Amino acid sequence: MKATSISKRKSSTLASRYQASLSRYIRQGQAAGLKPAVKLGRQAVALKLETLELSMIHEKALVVQILPIRSSTARNRVMQRAAAFFAGAILPMEETHRSAVEANVKLRRLNEALNRRTLDLAASNRQLKKEIVKRKVVEQTLRKSEQQSIRLLEQSRHMQEQMRHLSRAILSAQEEERKRISRELHDVIGQVLTSINVRLAVLKTEATVNTKGLAKSILHAQRLVEKSVNIVRRFAYNLRPSLLDDLGLVACLDSFMAGFMKETGIRASLTAFAGVDNLSSAKRTTLYRVAQEALTNVGRHSRASRVDVTIERLANRVRMQIKDNGKSFDVQKKWHIRKRPHLGLLGMRERLEMVGGSFCVESSPGKGTTIKAEIPFDKGAKEHSLQ
Repeated sequence: MKATSISKRKSSTLASRYQASLSRYIRQGQAAGLKPAVKLGRQAVALKLETLELSMIHEKALVVQILPIRSSTARNRVMQRAAAFFAGAILPMEETHRSAVEANVKLRRLNEALNRRTLDLAASNRQLKKEIVKRKVVEQTLRKSEQQSIRLLEQSRHMQEQMRHLSRAILSAQEEERKRISRELHDVIGQVLTSINVRLAVLKTEATVNTKGLAKSILHAQRLVEKSVNIVRRFAYNLRPSLLDDLGLVACLDSFMAGFMKETGIRASLTAFAGVDNLSSAKRTTLYRVAQEALTNVGRHSRASRVDVTIERLANRVRMQIKDNGKSFDVQKKWHIRKRPHLGLLGMRERLEMVGGSFCVESSPGKGTTIKAEIPFDKGAKEHSLQ
């Protein structure tokens, strides 16, 4: 194994010397003389190389010399000199072998094969140039397509941002309108109905003994007015619960969930940390609206028997979790419905993003649905006006 490795290294060294000597002879011609060729031939004999092996060394060296040449005349001159050099290199082998004629025949065949390979190489070079041109055209097309895709993506992002701002503006305007209507119903309509009720009570007191029919009518009117007052108050509470501003988020949610249990029969519990009401008005409103929408969805769709609302403080944020034991649904499908997307989920997500928060929905068979809403607790978080 070691002897074979040494032989290969010697052959490689011989090939390098052969190429250098052939190059010098092609440049200088007969002035360089054939002594280097004969010397290389003797070295090949010493290495016990066959004529074919020396021919292969010659062929490789000749290919290196011919490839850069474009002129057929120059190529022929190179090949003639190379043939003379090879003839000199093979002389020692002819002295030790009786097959000189056969070696010459093989040499001619090798030269012919080399010519054919040279022609094939030239054809391959021409084809390669054509492929390079085609590739450049394709690269330019791809570059233009990439630039177009970048522009379209930027336009899409811009339109998405516009839609986001529009959605936030709509939500803000909607909340402002609710607050205004709530104030009007409470301060104006409620006071008027209360005044009517007081007036009817006075009429009832002043009625004579023989006016039973009038007293009955007044009593009926009083009941209608009381019912109207209750409806207006409930309407005002749904639009903007005054408890949210007066007593805080926890009291407001507790009141809403009490009504939710009475209306749906679903058991509901609320657990919250004490400092949640230190959040800004916008964030407290956001958490309330998200909980309101989530519980409404539970009552309408989940077929749950229990729902738990938990508000906890993490390192730098507040997390509200609403978990029910009802039926599950395909969350991804809800997000990607084209004809009628789930506006409730979209609205909750938009509300949270408006105050720098995040929104997540998890739903799996046997585990019900869990909604997670997180809001930054630090005062430096970016907030939009949402009262």
